Amino acid sequence: MRRYRSSLILGVLVACSAPLASPLTAQAAPEGRWLVRVRALSLTANNGSDEIVTLGVPDNAISVSDKVFPEIDISYFIARRIAFELVLTYPQQHDVKLSGTKIGTFKQLPPTLMAQYHMSPESTVRPYVGAGINVTFISDVKLAVPGVGKLDLESSSMGMAGQLGADIKLAPKVFLNIDVKKALLSADVTLGASTISAVRVHPWLASVGLGFRP
Repeated sequence: MRRYRSSLILGVLVACSAPLASPLTAQAAPEGRWLVRVRALSLTANNGSDEIVTLGVPDNAISVSDKVFPEIDISYFIARRIAFELVLTYPQQHDVKLSGTKIGTFKQLPPTLMAQYHMSPESTVRPYVGAGINVTFISDVKLAVPGVGKLDLESSSMGMAGQLGADIKLAPKVFLNIDVKKALLSADVTLGASTISAVRVHPWLASVGLGFRP
């Protein structure tokens, strides 16, 4: 009888402890491979341009406006410390100035693919570094210089990009993200069929937002 009672009590204790053990097991489960971030990004152009000899325009006279816009990026972890990140947004319009005078606008769409190394993938603060490629598609170019005519920009640009950032864990699946990138972005300026200059934007991209890791 005593053995029966002991077995019964043990069985009841195990049954009662099961619901309590389940949340602990769930909390200890490994995080998913996907990480989606929504961020506000500030683009600061590091303007530079070649002189336009035929127009008497000196070096660095062409400038592109800074911009703040939303972005979304999707990361996939192929290992605990290694991830690939795709940065996406919608076409952004910029003003263009020649020697301080606005000469028009254009739009650019800059998807960026980064390979990242995460240094402390299980800590509260998770710094990372990244390197990759930025491909910028240029459209809706509306540039004109009085007395000269319409100018155009080449339709795309490809350049390297570097990255430094950190994810700060706020909850089991929620992170505060801080990120800084440097991208190499340039485009030829054409007048008719002739290339008359080259614009080097080479922007700094600083962003902050929230990440979700299912």
